[in-house]
Amino acid sequence: MIIKPRTRGFICLTSHPEGTAQNIKNQIEYVKSKGKIANGPKKVLVIGASTGFGIASRISAAFGSDAATIGVFFEKPAAEGKPGTAGWYNTAAFEQEAHAAGLYAKSINGDAFSDEIKQQTIDLIKKDLGQVDLVVYSLASPRRTHPKTGVAYASVLKPIGETFTNKTVDFHTGVVSDISINPIENDEDITNTIAVMGGEDWKFWIEDLKAAGVLADGVKTVAYSYIGPKLTFPIYRNGTIGQAKNDLEATVPVLNNLLADINGVSYVSVNKALVTQSSSAIPVVPLYISLLFKVMKQKGIHEGTIEQMQRLFAERLYTNEPILLDAEGRIRVDDLEMREDVQEEVAKLWEQVTTENIEEISDIEGYRNDFFNLFGFNFDAIDYDAETNEVVQVSSISE
Repeated sequence: MIIKPRTRGFICLTSHPEGTAQNIKNQIEYVKSKGKIANGPKKVLVIGASTGFGIASRISAAFGSDAATIGVFFEKPAAEGKPGTAGWYNTAAFEQEAHAAGLYAKSINGDAFSDEIKQQTIDLIKKDLGQVDLVVYSLASPRRTHPKTGVAYASVLKPIGETFTNKTVDFHTGVVSDISINPIENDEDITNTIAVMGGEDWKFWIEDLKAAGVLADGVKTVAYSYIGPKLTFPIYRNGTIGQAKNDLEATVPVLNNLLADINGVSYVSVNKALVTQSSSAIPVVPLYISLLFKVMKQKGIHEGTIEQMQRLFAERLYTNEPILLDAEGRIRVDDLEMREDVQEEVAKLWEQVTTENIEEISDIEGYRNDFFNLFGFNFDAIDYDAETNEVVQVSSISE
């Protein structure tokens, strides 16, 4: 079939198998260009492995240190006449490239919050790898069914305390407007968001993996967070999502205690603002990212998702130097984004930006391109007017 991008708001409803494969190949080539990561991980589990930071982590481990990888995710497979999700195609392309390079790579598709998928993962580790030495937790989901109680929770994106009003942009049209978001009405919104996006499921995973004996001595585990600038604090860091991130970060000492007897350690990495399916849904953030990209590209310090993860692995998690942590014990690979000179320039542009000048003073075109790249579109090497085979299998799942 011929597959073109179809969008609804911040969602792209279609994805292109050849384009997503090109995206994966580009990321692999970048990691290979940086050379091998000394003392990198060798047996890696990535939970939330199909898009964004998750697939970039898997690529960094596999092609940066020849690691065997198991990826867990929840994606829609391709079927005749119906393209699969981008994450499905990403994984198919990754496995093909990994196998061609002689690397072990298998995947599990299902609800990673469930005990069933946790057990399937444990069984696969026992059968094929024995143990893993790195566990990456990169789940992003709007809802979660609690595996112990069966209660279904849905996260919300709301400020706390008072209505938040600021600029936002429709990145498809470039129209800048004001948006107001009402605050939570009760603490249940906070509780629900923490239940979905906080640290409890990460803890459940590590508890189950350890109890099953599949964590190697000296294992590392890392989860991902974001802080951002003050202008996004009301909707992000000080809002419901921020409360969930606080909970995620507070899980680190709990896991460190749990892993102490096998010399394991846990980290939260605070990453840079990037174009992801999740970030595109947050008002204000696409406009901020468009301005941020303009400034960082002008300064020659811009990074995409794969650059972030390769640097996290090579310069933070697996370095011969002591791992640099901030005062709250977090790894910071948002350090370039949060540089004072960068934030000062973004703040100035924020005051100036309008519908009339956004194409000139921001990198909204770069934002759009990154967004469509997520779904396999806007790659020069791909002929989007040609027929493509939409039915692509993830080899390890179809076995």
